[in-house]
Amino acid sequence: MSGHNDARADGQGRIYQATGDQYITEHHHHAPDWSGPDSVRRPAVGHTPLVLRDRVGEMDRLRAAVEPGVGNRAYVLHGLGGCGKTAVAYTLFQYATNQAGRLGLWVNASDPASLRAGMLAVAADRGATDGELVGARSGLRPAADLVWHYLDRSDRPWLLVFDNADNPAILRDGGWLRTSPTGTVVVTTRQAATYWWPGAELLQFGVLPREDAALVLRDLAPHAGSIEDAAEVADRLGRLPLALTLAGGFLAHQVIEPWSLADYGRRLDGSTGLDPIGLIEQGATAIGGDSRHLPSRTWQLSLDALAAQGLPEAGHLLRLLACWSSDPLPLSVLLGAELGPTLPASHVESALRGLIDHSLTELAPGQIRCLRTHGVLLDSVARATPADQHEQLSSAAARLCLALLPEVPDRGTQDPRVNLLAPHVIALLRRTASWATSQSTVEAAAECALRLVVAVHRAGDYASALSFGSDAVELLKPRLGEDGILLIRLRQRVGRTLFRLGRFEESEALFRKVLEDCERTLGPEALDTLSACRRLASPLVILDRRPEGISLFRRAAEGYAQALGRADPVALLARSDILEVSTEPTDVDAGPGLVMECRREVGEDHTVTLGAELNCAFTLNRAGRPTEALPYIRSAFAKFARRFGSDHPIALNARQTLGATLRALGQNAEAIAHLEEVAEGRAMVLGPNHPWTLHAEELLNQYRGSQRAS
Repeated sequence: MSGHNDARADGQGRIYQATGDQYITEHHHHAPDWSGPDSVRRPAVGHTPLVLRDRVGEMDRLRAAVEPGVGNRAYVLHGLGGCGKTAVAYTLFQYATNQAGRLGLWVNASDPASLRAGMLAVAADRGATDGELVGARSGLRPAADLVWHYLDRSDRPWLLVFDNADNPAILRDGGWLRTSPTGTVVVTTRQAATYWWPGAELLQFGVLPREDAALVLRDLAPHAGSIEDAAEVADRLGRLPLALTLAGGFLAHQVIEPWSLADYGRRLDGSTGLDPIGLIEQGATAIGGDSRHLPSRTWQLSLDALAAQGLPEAGHLLRLLACWSSDPLPLSVLLGAELGPTLPASHVESALRGLIDHSLTELAPGQIRCLRTHGVLLDSVARATPADQHEQLSSAAARLCLALLPEVPDRGTQDPRVNLLAPHVIALLRRTASWATSQSTVEAAAECALRLVVAVHRAGDYASALSFGSDAVELLKPRLGEDGILLIRLRQRVGRTLFRLGRFEESEALFRKVLEDCERTLGPEALDTLSACRRLASPLVILDRRPEGISLFRRAAEGYAQALGRADPVALLARSDILEVSTEPTDVDAGPGLVMECRREVGEDHTVTLGAELNCAFTLNRAGRPTEALPYIRSAFAKFARRFGSDHPIALNARQTLGATLRALGQNAEAIAHLEEVAEGRAMVLGPNHPWTLHAEELLNQYRGSQRAS
């Protein structure tokens, strides 16, 4: 054979051209070439809600979009995986098809193949011929144009749902997402970035209100407990619809030994040895879910998409966030965040933007710019974090917290970010304990806790300081031991908050144990031991064991003077303590000289100087010398009130001493006015039943009685 042959093959045909004899054998195995969905008229979802809880405003908006005559609209339902976007779309689909007279069309948009096959099935449903569909599938004609041609000419109004469109590029690049006067489009996605959805109305979905979250559990497991039990479990699950559904499904399908909601809630804290995320995921088989219905998998799908977009750093940043709490986290914590090559500092901004765009975290409203990440998500991320990353992550989290927490906070109002960091520091302590990180990392986390408790205490929020300090001590005790210096300092802080809260006996018992531990492990002259002496002395004086208390105050003052010098601020402070408790003439006479020394050594407005002025005035007035006391107490009160606010406990103490001094001088009206402010302020700050509140009210009654008698 010679010459040219022109030929074309169709379908499974082949063209062969050869010289000489050729023997060719072909075997053709024919299979259907249609791989589309079995139906686009029914939502392809696993579990459907018995009742859609909450979402009232969103559903009103969406129902209006499928009323007769409404078209040319697109709605994007976005939020964290598991927040119920598909459940809302499903509920709307049922309403549109059963009550609004619409044709419902449901397409899985999670990947290009599923989207393409689903949309061609929509075209077939709306009248496309086999030849047109073959041409679209083979690439001989634009597939999206074909589909929308038939949607635009549909003889019935329709609702088209693109479900799980977590990679919007799939919709955009093929031109699949459009609007039409004959129908309404709804998209469910985790992708929150508005630039993906031009012309669409965005509806954000988050967690449920507490009452509705409790009802979701009761819908699925009505006999497992009361509505109060359900609300407590819902809080533990962060009120995330997916977690609630899994928990309810698990409780509803137990056979051998059914748990109550209370049983389930107790096991969620991990104290029984069960992994909380593993426990939640046991409910997946009960609802017939796939891997998208597992908390440990749902966030990984988004991270995989981010990695495919060139943002693998987003996963490392999310693992760093998992060291902290689900409470609002100040964004400034992330200044200087880096994890070496896996998360350079220059990539933190883009990584964070990726997490926000994929609804893995969100910006929280408020005066301070914060992030908020769901607790179930954080726990599942922490659970899946490789062990060889634990040390680096927790160490970086501690370093970033330390950068924001003041090393030596002053009394008075603190940076508002300090209180915001409190739950994150406690969460970090739990993470370092569960991850078994190195001792140095545990100590860095303990230093965070100590700085936090000191700052909150000095702000005058003693109840919060006690709560944070007690939690920190319990979490750190297994790793640091009773004799660890950071644990000793934290226990001292707990004792000080107990004292300020009027729990003097508890404070005395704790300080006595701390002093014993300090003397045994650090020695009698160590600075922490001397600090324990000072702290134990205060409740002893209150509890009428004044000689022992004064003895400890003197021991501390002498020890500090010897170790640091008499002019050191700590030594001056310890010497000032003696003025408050001693009635010895030599101590009373030493007061004015100590005030002058403080002014010279640390300054007129230093906190140590103001404390010396207050104590000097107190002891002079008690010794019957109110005229000498008045200038000192007026100075101290004015400066305390100006610096810390008139309701701060130290300002109230100074105001009480000022009132007592004025009364001794016969200025009863002004004295009563000050005591009224003290009684009101202490009731507000410390509570109406605090011993110091009751004492102020008692003094006030005495002053009023004296004024009436005169």
